[in-house]
Amino acid sequence: MIRIGRLHILTDSELQSRWSHLDLARAAVEHGAETVQYRRKGSSTRLMVEEAIALREVCRRRQVPLLVNDRVDVALAADADGAHLGDDDLPIPIARDLLGPHRLIGGSADTGAEARARRRDGADYAGIGPVFATSSKRDTGPVLGLEGLAVAVREAGLPLIAIGGITVENLSAVLATGVHGVAVLGAVCLSDDPGGVVAKLREILDRSGR
Repeated sequence: MIRIGRLHILTDSELQSRWSHLDLARAAVEHGAETVQYRRKGSSTRLMVEEAIALREVCRRRQVPLLVNDRVDVALAADADGAHLGDDDLPIPIARDLLGPHRLIGGSADTGAEARARRRDGADYAGIGPVFATSSKRDTGPVLGLEGLAVAVREAGLPLIAIGGITVENLSAVLATGVHGVAVLGAVCLSDDPGGVVAKLREILDRSGR
């Protein structure tokens, strides 16, 4: 089984157009990301497969897993390391049948109870949030806050990857809840120096001692 990394960086082409998915993946793996999630909405399947294959090569040179958000078909076609699935995507049990036992599958959750449901479905981890208010994802549940995240960590029964408004400034507080790791989007892709932000996040994670 592929290890569930603590620092997930999501690529993006909706919030900004300055950096390509490949730019962001390179910055992520070169500066300490342990997982890259390819996140592209509303594009053709052909384009997504082509981009995912390019990202896969960048990630594998650094032995960093590549997950495809939402699209199990693209993950399979690009021979990615797994997929992260939301409520409206292919159900996790079906995705597990298609992807097999050795690829990673993450599922989105708003609460600890939902994370437990993702575990029963067969997910390896749950992405939980939003921890803080965020403009990078519109279809989210209520903001958890740090107290809500800490409760979810106790309830979940599987590794949680916190997402939503996570930055260099608040990462230490997020990690103090006991969460397994974090997924970061806006703080990286909207930065003038994505690699520099990833390096700072990595440094904080390493100092956390887990």
